[in-house]
Amino acid sequence: MKRILLAHGGGGEETRNLINEVFQKHLSNPVLDSLEDSAIVSMSTEKIAFTTDSFTVFPPFFNGGDIGKLAVAGTVNDLSVMGARPGYLSAGFIIEEGFPYDDLEKIVKSMKQEATLSDVMIITGDTKVMPRGHLNGILINTSGIGEVVYEGLSASNLAKGDRIIISGTIGDHGACILAVREGIDFELGIGSDCQALWKLIEKILNTGADLHAMRDPTRGGLAGVLTEWSDQSDVEIEILEQEIPVKDAVKGTCELLGLEPAHLASEGRVVIAVREKDADKVIEVLQTHPSGKEARIIGSVIASGEGRVILKSSYNTRRIMEPPSGELLPRIC
Repeated sequence: MKRILLAHGGGGEETRNLINEVFQKHLSNPVLDSLEDSAIVSMSTEKIAFTTDSFTVFPPFFNGGDIGKLAVAGTVNDLSVMGARPGYLSAGFIIEEGFPYDDLEKIVKSMKQEATLSDVMIITGDTKVMPRGHLNGILINTSGIGEVVYEGLSASNLAKGDRIIISGTIGDHGACILAVREGIDFELGIGSDCQALWKLIEKILNTGADLHAMRDPTRGGLAGVLTEWSDQSDVEIEILEQEIPVKDAVKGTCELLGLEPAHLASEGRVVIAVREKDADKVIEVLQTHPSGKEARIIGSVIASGEGRVILKSSYNTRRIMEPPSGELLPRIC
């Protein structure tokens, strides 16, 4: 089996061969193919969104995706939830000596496929190889820029009366990775929700709805997003526990391991805060898209001047929704 060598990161012939045989072969576009030290692009807007993230998920292949798909989807989603049309991505690879060459090619092909779904180009990158034992397989850093087409989305914009919407079931990605780590994935069959959301979010932006905030609930999950929103907007958010969509397999995993679904990462969901009068319109549009079929309103902003999240049960009991703390789930993304 062909494997990555230290020489593949040395800048010589082996590096050039790796670029030609894997990266340029699958990611080819006019900007990348120039192989300059910087990519030169132009954009037609005065405002851009810029984001960067690093992906360390282990194992690098999982039910529903791999680290390459995750890296592209995560970066596209970070731009999209800020009202920006994703345009260009960079990709930096840090690879352990001995990593299977074919696995690297599968990851790069997956990145190309996911980028194509959002009309995004990967236009520049870098590769480093670490000695065996200094890294666990592969890490990917991606940065992205996009054109802002909807302004004003912010965690500090929530107001009394806003409705809180989730586009689908929560915790799927976190539960999937956790099930693999704990050796229970074959019993439960949990799949990651990893996917780029630009095409879905674009539909929401085009409704004309008065949107106040959007966020993808990755690390920290739904609870992390809502806690941050309540803190930054200084509002009290009430969430109806029975309205939070959770798959049975995710519930089962959480019950086995003593975790809360609202603390687990989702990599293909969006949380939305929207003015009350537009909430039904947003739900209607979400549910016409395959990625939003299970969208629903899960709560609302009920007061200002009280930064907290209340979880209301079907028995009308109320408790604080606590954010996750400690090392909940290493290497989920």
